[in-house]
Amino acid sequence: MDHSPPPFFNQGPSAHARLAFFALLAITLLVVDSRLGVLAALRQGIGTVLYPVQRTLLVPRDLLDLGGEYLEDVNRLRSENADLKRIEIANAKKLQQAEHLAIENARLRELLGARERAATPSVVAEVLYDTRDPYSRKMVLDKGLQHGVLPGQPVIDARGVVGQVTRVLPLSSEITLLTDRNASIPIEVQRTGQRSIAFGGAEPGLLELRFLSASTDLRTGDVLATSGLDGVFPPGLPVGRIVRIEPGGSSGAFARVLVSPIAGIEVSRQMLVLLVDPTLLPPAPAAEPPADTRRRR
Repeated sequence: MDHSPPPFFNQGPSAHARLAFFALLAITLLVVDSRLGVLAALRQGIGTVLYPVQRTLLVPRDLLDLGGEYLEDVNRLRSENADLKRIEIANAKKLQQAEHLAIENARLRELLGARERAATPSVVAEVLYDTRDPYSRKMVLDKGLQHGVLPGQPVIDARGVVGQVTRVLPLSSEITLLTDRNASIPIEVQRTGQRSIAFGGAEPGLLELRFLSASTDLRTGDVLATSGLDGVFPPGLPVGRIVRIEPGGSSGAFARVLVSPIAGIEVSRQMLVLLVDPTLLPPAPAAEPPADTRRRR
């Protein structure tokens, strides 16, 4: 069987002759170009024609690079955003702590001012918690017998009277607030000097003046202070402000007077316990007998 190529492929010079010719032509062109530079314009023309093709072929590579850079930027921005959020949270926490410390510092300064105004020795106590009895208004302080706290001692804050110590342990004590239903305190209307007793538990967060004649000179906004007649609370401590005066019932004999405490009973965290000794207090002065009784004697 004849395996020779068809006559069509045998036309022209041989492959070796063509290789030698084109190699010689290439060397000649290199020498002529290096000597005379006649092919520079041709190269520029060919480069100009092929430039769009080159840019088109480089598009996939550029897209891959852009995609990689975009993903890197997204990851970097996410990381930076997370870091900024952590920093923001940390700064917000520090800011809140600073604001809390500033408020607490201001309250302590006010409390120290109240201590200076009160001539009685006192100790600063902090509220630990409210008692869980829903039918009473009591708090537990972090000062007790070891700090000189005794049952019956008055408790005030920077604005006024808060309550009275009713139970004492070695390291803590329980106070009954003015708004408790079992609390009472002798008061005096600063504007008129009218004396009475304020009772707690009238309405949530309010005190009540009882057994006052409907004709008593009282006005909404009058300030009440301790009268000092009980020998426990020093006279002149702010107690409350009259917020409502209701006329008497059908008989009209007595008016119902509601009083809002001046002290920050629900918000104060630091308080002053006045270190009076209830066992050494002088007895309250006895009421004088009526004039007709004295005349009969």
